[in-house]
Amino acid sequence: MKTVDQHLADCLSAVDTLSPLELRLLDAHGCTLSEDVTATWDLPPFTNSSMDGYAVRSADLAGASESAPVVLPVVGDIPAGYSGALAVSPGQCARIMTGGPMPAGADAVVPVEWTDGDIVQVSITKAPQPNSYVRFQGEDASQGELIVPSGTRLGPAQLALLAAVGRARVLVRPRPRVVVMSTGSELVEPGEPIAGGKIPDSNSFMLAAAANAAGATAYRIGFVPDEPKQLITTIEDQLIRADLVITTGGVSVGAFDVVKEALGRMGTVAFDRVAMQPGMPQGFGTIGPDSTPIFTLPGNPVSAFVSFEMFVRPVLRRMQALEPLHRPTVRAVLQSAVQSPDGKRQFLRGDLDVEDGRYVVSTVGGPGSHLLAGLANANSLIVVPDETTHLSAGDAVTVIMLERRAG
Repeated sequence: MKTVDQHLADCLSAVDTLSPLELRLLDAHGCTLSEDVTATWDLPPFTNSSMDGYAVRSADLAGASESAPVVLPVVGDIPAGYSGALAVSPGQCARIMTGGPMPAGADAVVPVEWTDGDIVQVSITKAPQPNSYVRFQGEDASQGELIVPSGTRLGPAQLALLAAVGRARVLVRPRPRVVVMSTGSELVEPGEPIAGGKIPDSNSFMLAAAANAAGATAYRIGFVPDEPKQLITTIEDQLIRADLVITTGGVSVGAFDVVKEALGRMGTVAFDRVAMQPGMPQGFGTIGPDSTPIFTLPGNPVSAFVSFEMFVRPVLRRMQALEPLHRPTVRAVLQSAVQSPDGKRQFLRGDLDVEDGRYVVSTVGGPGSHLLAGLANANSLIVVPDETTHLSAGDAVTVIMLERRAG
């Protein structure tokens, strides 16, 4: 059998990062930036007010208080977007709105709450410090400064920053397009009757969601019955929009495991036994005129999930030029004893927590690869090394951290 590390290395060696594309900002959300972006201008581009109030000379208001307010004439209004020229001379002020440019001569803003709000002669009851409530030109970023480096995954804050410096389009590595399908004549769509040995297709939903979470754009095809020609036709029809294909089911040694029969003659697809539990039967290769990578994962849901985490997710991150390729791991104290088969790396569902400043982890559910409820209640995977057959409570183990459960 191949080791987990050998199979992962083979998968990674068969894929390259996707070629960069210039996309509009919203289309670039979740993509990896492929250029260094510098500030087109200063941020903020001009000195402005952070409050609604009055632009003043702070020296004019020394000693202002509730019992001894200072009254200043208002020489003009400065709304956001104001482009006129206005100056404040000693003993004067200007009414100003949030985002309005500071007038010449003013060095502070008095919030409207410190005043009587008058628009002709305003009474001010509190003295501001110099520079109070003023946003200075360039205090966030200077023109020409590197603000978003190449390799950054673009989230909402990064898109806002790119828009703020006037970028409407950016060069990115696009989200991989992933086609996901289940195989099996026993499958039905969720909501349909399950009489007569039928079960709902759950794997394609799980894997499509996992691909989306890994930064891809997933297309769930649903399921294909155990008919080799139909499987081949379905996959070939989908290659036009796929950067990667995932199938689940039909890769074991059963009489109706058609994925091996159908794809064993296509491209470079090879089927291996990998020394892991769950997820021993694995298939991977490339198919079609563009050598599209394809993963053929086991059909048991926990096996499919673990296989995705160990092999597919790192490949999707490689395609997006995202580092690190793997999820974070921690060392944790095991809360109960576990057994593991010799020569296989086991991935147990875990509940990771912190107690007394250290990580602790408990197993969730049984070891069966069909136990989906246990998987849904896990927030981690406990890794039992290939050569280890027994771990005791209190032993330290490596734990792969998954997304945190809701709640």
